[in-house]
Amino acid sequence: MTPLRSLAAIVAVYVALVAGGASAARAPDATLRGVMTAADHQTYREVPFRVPAGTTRLTVEFEHTGKDQKSVIDLGLRDPQRFRGWSGGNKTHFTVSEAEATASYLPGPLPSGEWKLVLGVPNLREGAQAEYTARVYFERGAAFGGFQSTAVKPGPAWFRGDLHVHTAHSDGACASRKGLRVPCPVFRTLEAAAARGLDFISVTDHNATSQNQALRELAPYFDDLLLLPGREVTTFQGHANVFGPTGFLDFQLGSPRAQDLATLQGQVEKAGGLISINHPGLPSGELCMGCGWVAKPTDFARIQAIEVVNGGSLAFPGGAESAVSGIPFWEARLNAGHRITAVGGSDNHDAGLSPTKPGAIGYPTTVVHAADLSQTSILEGLRRGHVFIDVEGEGKRLLEVTATLGDQTAQMGDQLLAQAGDAVLLQVHVSGVAGGVVELRGDGASLAAVRALDITSQDQTLSFQIKADGAAHWLRVDVRGADGRLRLLGNPVYLAPPR
Repeated sequence: MTPLRSLAAIVAVYVALVAGGASAARAPDATLRGVMTAADHQTYREVPFRVPAGTTRLTVEFEHTGKDQKSVIDLGLRDPQRFRGWSGGNKTHFTVSEAEATASYLPGPLPSGEWKLVLGVPNLREGAQAEYTARVYFERGAAFGGFQSTAVKPGPAWFRGDLHVHTAHSDGACASRKGLRVPCPVFRTLEAAAARGLDFISVTDHNATSQNQALRELAPYFDDLLLLPGREVTTFQGHANVFGPTGFLDFQLGSPRAQDLATLQGQVEKAGGLISINHPGLPSGELCMGCGWVAKPTDFARIQAIEVVNGGSLAFPGGAESAVSGIPFWEARLNAGHRITAVGGSDNHDAGLSPTKPGAIGYPTTVVHAADLSQTSILEGLRRGHVFIDVEGEGKRLLEVTATLGDQTAQMGDQLLAQAGDAVLLQVHVSGVAGGVVELRGDGASLAAVRALDITSQDQTLSFQIKADGAAHWLRVDVRGADGRLRLLGNPVYLAPPR
């Protein structure tokens, strides 16, 4: 039962943000209706429904009449084998899946057969009645729409986030209230992300999905922060982040379970996810087991991103361009003709780390231009390469690159068709790096008469003239501070000859 009935409406508003949304997309797979009368006062009713084989996620939306007469119907759920949870009257929506579930409910396999919606009636007055409706939705694929069913922020913008952090669900640790070193709870990471002003965060614990249960619970509270599902698939041949899916992925490369990377890539693609190779420039050894990328064969046409700036690597001499930088690895793939998005990640293992230190949450920051702040839009922005990296996560720095030719316009990640002799205008809008330098890089940088320009103000637009030679090229922009250190790293604009 729910003694604090006055809270139910408030709680329901928050729960609806993360557990509902199915009805906006399609009709329910099952609808349960009934009427409770005074004879049901302080009794329970179990309403059966059948779950088909292959169901991976189940969502229930519940409503009832009679609230003006203080009628109350509480909710619970049973599967064919066990009790799955009781939310009383504090939730009107809930979701259960193998990997995570709405707070009050247990994640786990969804066996086919007869399930029961458990209804409890703590109060129903004499002469009153309450009509209830439960809409049940089944999902059968591996794709996951996110913990937040609507955009956290509407409209297109540059959104700032950290794509690589660890918590108690792997090897993240921080100081307890007594100052002891303890496994760091997920909420500390989200607090640190919010304090830094990030728009999104992906908790990427090693080969784990258990963090998703905590994220499902915390999403209603952190309603101004997009929680992007992720994990770091840690293998003996390299590490890679997977964003989007929440179901199990077998990381045991080289074993009968996952013989090669292609098996894993197929699972991620089926779930609509995105793969990002992590810290490929790090050596593998006792200090960082399996950290460098040596997985063979690797089909880079099926790799969407590479972490070229890693927070741990920033501590090495040279920072983002140290001997363990991921930039050369990425640029070698670009030179081979692959179009892979460069991203950054703090690789944070301590949510309490000072925000001024490399490896703190948001240091570096990945900045994505997206249609809105939602899981679908952020993943799409990453795939399309509409991304730059703020190496220090300073928060006010901006890099926008626009290439134009006739009526064609391309931003970072886009392609521009240019034949030999065409004059391409490349405009660079940069903020927050006064006294620094804008540099062109890439196999197309030689097409520019000038390859570096000084930044003389805090907000400035600079232009490069590119003379196309009719061949395919990539070119991108780096922004350095007055000290010569890399501050902003841009993704390429691609030039291609017309067909």
